[in-house]
This record gives sequence, structure tokens and C-alpha cells, in this order.
Amino acid sequence: MLKSGGLGEELLALKREMSRLLDVSAADMLGSARSQSEAIADQIKAALSELGETLSKEEKHVERLVAERPIAALASAFAIGVAIGLMLRRN
Repeated sequence: MLKSGGLGEELLALKREMSRLLDVSAADMLGSARSQSEAIADQIKAALSELGETLSKEEKHVERLVAERPIAALASAFAIGVAIGLMLRRN
């Protein structure tokens, strides 16, 4: 087998360079993924906050409707319960 000191040194240098490049790109990818996940988390937090505010407003509206018409609300809840019961019994 032919051994060349220069070729072996070049291969080792190439191996070190490739390892360095792979390490840098992995670190960059990790940083990029982290920043993207933080941005998505912020968007989700904002959407959940907005949803909470909307549900709070709607809850007050429903409470007011039930307080104004308790018999109609009770009859509606009963009818919905019967309909759901019939659907569940069929499946």
C-alpha cells in the first residue's frame, strides 16, 4: 500500500474542516429553530389571549340571555341534551 505523508495530512485537515463546518451549521440550525419556535410561541400566546377575551365577552352575553329568559334556556338545554343522547345511542 502506498503511503503519502502529505496526502494523509491533507485528509486530516479536510476532516477537521468538515467537522468544524458541520458543528457550525448544527449550531446555526439550532439557533434558527429556537428563534422560530419562540416566534410561534408568541403568536400562540397572543391568539390564546385574544380567544380568552372573546370568550369572556361571550360568556357575559350568554349569562345575560339566560337571566332574561330562564325557561327558554332550560328548554333549549334539555332539547340539546336529548338530541345528543339520541345521536350517541345510534352510534
